[in-house]
Amino acid sequence: MNNYKTINKILPDQGTKQIEVRKTTQYLMPIQLDGALVEPDEYNIYPICSLGDDKIFNGYESLARYIIEQKTVMVDGYVGVLWDIIISEISTYFKNTGLSFQIIETTDYLKSEQEINDLVKPFLGANESVWGNKCSLQLEDFYDLANLKQVATSENHDLNIIIGTGASFAKWDAPLIYFDLPKNEIQFRMRAGAITNLGSKTVYEPSYMYKRAYFVDWVLLNEHKKAILEKITVVADGQWADDVNWMFKTALLEGLNKISKSVIRVRPWFEPGAWGGQWIKNHIKNLNKEVVNYAWSFELIVPENGLVFESNGFLVEVSFDFLMFQCQEQVLGNHAATFGYEFPIRFDFLDTVDGGNLSIQVHPKLDYIQKEFGETITQDETYYILDCQQEAKVYLGFQENINPSGFRTALETSQAENKKLEIEDFVQSHQASKHDLFLIPNGTIHSSGKGNMVLEISATPYIFTFKMYDWLRLDLDGKPRPINIEHAFKNLDFTRKGERVQQELISKPTVLATGTDWQLIHLPTHDEHFYDVHRLEFTQEISIETNNCCHILMLVEGTSVLVKTADGTQQIFAYAETFVIPAAAKSYVLVNLGKEQAKVIKAFLK
Repeated sequence: MNNYKTINKILPDQGTKQIEVRKTTQYLMPIQLDGALVEPDEYNIYPICSLGDDKIFNGYESLARYIIEQKTVMVDGYVGVLWDIIISEISTYFKNTGLSFQIIETTDYLKSEQEINDLVKPFLGANESVWGNKCSLQLEDFYDLANLKQVATSENHDLNIIIGTGASFAKWDAPLIYFDLPKNEIQFRMRAGAITNLGSKTVYEPSYMYKRAYFVDWVLLNEHKKAILEKITVVADGQWADDVNWMFKTALLEGLNKISKSVIRVRPWFEPGAWGGQWIKNHIKNLNKEVVNYAWSFELIVPENGLVFESNGFLVEVSFDFLMFQCQEQVLGNHAATFGYEFPIRFDFLDTVDGGNLSIQVHPKLDYIQKEFGETITQDETYYILDCQQEAKVYLGFQENINPSGFRTALETSQAENKKLEIEDFVQSHQASKHDLFLIPNGTIHSSGKGNMVLEISATPYIFTFKMYDWLRLDLDGKPRPINIEHAFKNLDFTRKGERVQQELISKPTVLATGTDWQLIHLPTHDEHFYDVHRLEFTQEISIETNNCCHILMLVEGTSVLVKTADGTQQIFAYAETFVIPAAAKSYVLVNLGKEQAKVIKAFLK
């Protein structure tokens, strides 16, 4: 598995330069699976939904042949797609056939870089800020739309292609090919300087490009994708620099409809971090072990996770929003009207086993995240302790005698003088044990201490963390991590202190129901959480009704479980794998495949 590839890229004032396509320690997903990478009872980093034979096609030659059959096509797609390579590959094939062709690039119809910078500036916040505000523009605003719409096909050419983000604005009466790209690969390409933001020719710092992508590019392009979904004929995966897999949208819709009524698992991805640990490295196969640590796993953070479909071993990954745009009522059931196209719950791992403490932090209140950042829901979290070392603890809530002004002064002094802070003078710490659930509604000061493998169950927003104290450490790139005391103190709830923390912020499990060899445990969440948590404990099997609600599950103790849904689907999930039972599945059975009792966490909307 090759982590690094190079391309020739024309850079302003530098001519042609060979650069890396991606900068990361993480492996690129293989274009084809040659048999199973893991046993059924082992964590699989490439979960797939099989479409049957001959539904996915491989190679630029096959795509070029399809274009020749159509004679005229539009090729649209996401930011970060390597359009130059696609054009070069299909042009080579066209030339070899002797056909004449014209290729029109949408980049020729973009407004100037300065005009686009002026358009997006109001949504990017201060230069030093990690955050902006969700963009309210439309993709059309980036283009000279009048001229783009007038682009015509030529009868003097055998083939006519308009290609690049926004190609569908030409409104040709022709098939529309759409190139999608996973969010993790976009970020890896940003880090390598292989791509730029939408409408930009300048390679900025990766942190700036991510901010602009999150608050501008992805917002506009997700809306654009939704708007043109009905017109798309072909979906292609743009994550490989030198190859491509593609399928007809009809096959994709069949796959989306199948999983929206049975079981869903996204492709997880993993990242090292300043406080990262060793649990993920030691427990999950097929990851690159030559990394300092793993801090995160994006188990189910759907703004950045994809769905992988398979046919004849070939893989195509599409963004999760394809599923929500097409099947949101099947997925969310009773809650579809409330959340629309947003999937509201996320699962992710925070690994501090043999690692370090997370920063002391807080997440924004609902009105604050809506006003300041344009989000609709806020980052209400819980920490479920999947595993931990003996001395592990969680920082949660204030000491009874907390003095807000004194705390702020101590934080600011620590930051200014690079001085260690005795954080437990201000913040409570709690012993962590396997299967504990700590409740972190917005406004609550918290952190995971070292020695924990945390399953973070949360509302979907995931980047709005206001750090107050970060143990005087640098990030992996040797730079200071951002500290956000001003934001934090506009959101901290200083009434969550003393005994109230034990009463309100540490879940007290109760037994809801029992059977011969099973029991249903309720782990109550806070009143401010819009989701709740159950734990299913069983020796053989247990049956569950969805009641038209979506369930998000993980095997947190045991080897593996077989999931059987009402439509006849059967799928095995290993320890620590996240999977989703959509509302439309109606019912499902969990069968314990291990020798010991199985424990499965279930999160669901209240």
